[in-house]
Amino acid sequence: MGKITKKRKEALAKFDREKVYTLEEACSVVKEITNTKFDASVDVDVRLGVDPRKANQMVRGTVALPHGTGKTVRVLVLCTPDKEEEAKAAGADYVGLDEYVAKIKGGWTDVDVVITMPSVMPKVGALGRILGPRGLMPNPKTGTVTMEVGKAVQEVKAGKIDFRVDKFGIIHAGVSKVSFDAKKIEENASELLQTIIRLKPTSAKGTYVRSIYLSSTMSPGIQVDPKSIT
Repeated sequence: MGKITKKRKEALAKFDREKVYTLEEACSVVKEITNTKFDASVDVDVRLGVDPRKANQMVRGTVALPHGTGKTVRVLVLCTPDKEEEAKAAGADYVGLDEYVAKIKGGWTDVDVVITMPSVMPKVGALGRILGPRGLMPNPKTGTVTMEVGKAVQEVKAGKIDFRVDKFGIIHAGVSKVSFDAKKIEENASELLQTIIRLKPTSAKGTYVRSIYLSSTMSPGIQVDPKSIT
């Protein structure tokens, strides 16, 4: 077993790892036990009682966080020339088509979100092997394949995130920065969790939300009581 650092010992001493906290309590605790020199991200991990191998139990969606994520989101819009000004006016960081397709084929993926249009998906589809593993592939279900590219850019910049269950049945999502006050962290986390709960597949049997943990970058995880989600 690896050596526990002094800072981790201090963090572990500030809360009970065996206790299941309400979401409100957990959001206060995560601020107390975070001692990084940078503004750490606050993450939510939800273990679901689903089988992601079955198409009818795949849980994925989008949610607009009330207070944004606190992160600077770099957006690339792959579009036709007539949509470029709309994308730029909405705040897209990179706008174009063929030149960026070529850059991505060359290994460039220095963005957080890729938005495109249905008409150019044949070109974008060829980038699946590169964008897919990085979670950057545009998808109509997450609103990143749309004719309303300006609106899509604004939503992403304002705090809209997408999430999906991984092969282990867990959803991981960043919901804020630790510098947010506890109430804003709680409201962002609650919005995500309520959205996940609403997406329960009808084919999922037994307990749907098996466990919830809240943590910040490099902090221990705090277990959250699913019954406290309102």
